[in-house]
Amino acid sequence: MQLRTRGVISGVAVLGAVVAGALVNAGVSQAAVTGPCDLYASGGTPCVAAHSTTRALYGAYTGSLYQVRRGSDGATTNIAPLSAGGVANAATQDSFCAGTTCLITVIYDQSGRGNHLTQAPPGGFQGPEANGYDNLASATGAPVTVGGHKAYGVWVSPGTGYRDNSTSGIATGDQPQGMYAIFDGTHYNGGCCFDYGNAETSSLDTGNGHMEAIYFGTSTGWGTGAGSGPWIMADLENGLFSGYNAGNNSGDPTITHRFLTAVVKGGPNLWAIRGGNAQSGSLSTFYSGVRPNKSGYNPMHKEGAIILGIGGDNSVSAQGTFYEGVMTSGYPSDATENAVQANITAAGYATTSLTSGPALTVGSSVSLRATTACCTTRYLAHSGTTVNTQVVTSSSTAALKGQSTFVVRSGLANSGCVSFESKDTAGSYLRHNGFQLYLNANDNSTLFRQDATFCPQSGLNGQGNALRSFNYPTRYLRHYNNTGYIASQGGVHTWDATSLFADDVSWVVGTGWS
Repeated sequence: MQLRTRGVISGVAVLGAVVAGALVNAGVSQAAVTGPCDLYASGGTPCVAAHSTTRALYGAYTGSLYQVRRGSDGATTNIAPLSAGGVANAATQDSFCAGTTCLITVIYDQSGRGNHLTQAPPGGFQGPEANGYDNLASATGAPVTVGGHKAYGVWVSPGTGYRDNSTSGIATGDQPQGMYAIFDGTHYNGGCCFDYGNAETSSLDTGNGHMEAIYFGTSTGWGTGAGSGPWIMADLENGLFSGYNAGNNSGDPTITHRFLTAVVKGGPNLWAIRGGNAQSGSLSTFYSGVRPNKSGYNPMHKEGAIILGIGGDNSVSAQGTFYEGVMTSGYPSDATENAVQANITAAGYATTSLTSGPALTVGSSVSLRATTACCTTRYLAHSGTTVNTQVVTSSSTAALKGQSTFVVRSGLANSGCVSFESKDTAGSYLRHNGFQLYLNANDNSTLFRQDATFCPQSGLNGQGNALRSFNYPTRYLRHYNNTGYIASQGGVHTWDATSLFADDVSWVVGTGWS
């Protein structure tokens, strides 16, 4: 969308749902577990799209959850659950992507209808990739555990988006539908629009009521909830709605659970917003009633495309993290959604480490030495705000030694990662801006804190550490023509070149020169 305008389930019922799932899903087998889509089916509102990179959403599902593509050679592989109805086999991904980078290229639809999510094409807005397409997400940007097993979510940075404009079974017009998604309630912004749900099939804004998607973030350009946000709202096109009024619904609270269940459902002159903690507890209803008091939304004009991370017209300025979500045929009952919420909390979502490789000790003074064959005497340094690599030796000036020494700090945006404060310019940190590295004073803004946070990984060439950008996890701190950037492997910028990528992003972290 455009900012300028814009319960108890019987054993018999569950068994029937699992059997039905086995009939419609490719690559499934009988299983004793129950998934969210089994519960929706038993409630009479079956899933018509089911997306997750973390787990199967049907108890009998054993097919592919998602596909990854590695940067070193462009090869792809599919990631399936460990067992029927189980958690994704992260070990398959980790082995396939070892020593290189990987992107999520397809998020498969588990419903059997083929509503797979792939790289979003250009629409009313252009994406940052070649030919106006959106970026793909890092396959390793959002690690979690589910039931104690490692898995990966979908970290959406601004510019990242997935879409399917040719779907089967998704609600159109004023037909009823339900949706839920699990998001990271701490990862959001005010950009348009971090959505999951029903959108235009043309990737263009075709008017009021042509969308019905879950939105999460702090946008105040249309509707708002209580407090300063973030809020769960509904993107209905040319409006983010929190309730009946086009403006504020004080009953829609600011909500920031680390794992957040967000629900939006809609039918003829009826819709609702619900939400809760995906790790424990029940769902709360934040709005349930008639359609908004603004023309164009009753009846609705849904078109049936599916989007993730973007607005209906490919607005690409939002950020967030997605773990799983579904869309249903029909308007689910609260009881069905409550049963799904119980299933979600029982799944056991939890956080895990964002880092790997040699540990960086907070408070230590360090130097960052390049490992590319050309440049093993060069260290990351600053000259004023400019960041590049310089040859540094024991006989270098005290000034240069100070410029190439950094103090490891707890990550400004996430304490699980690190930030690098200049040793000779206290209060200034390495940060990226326009994907180039600078040394800037900390202004304590959310954007600065994110730009100045890096998550150490094992060096891609087997040496030292690779320092992945926290807010753009497809990108790593790289020297290119001696200048510092954050780069992706094979992206559209010159500094994204594939040649020597693994070497250029791998750094030996040593004792600081000063």
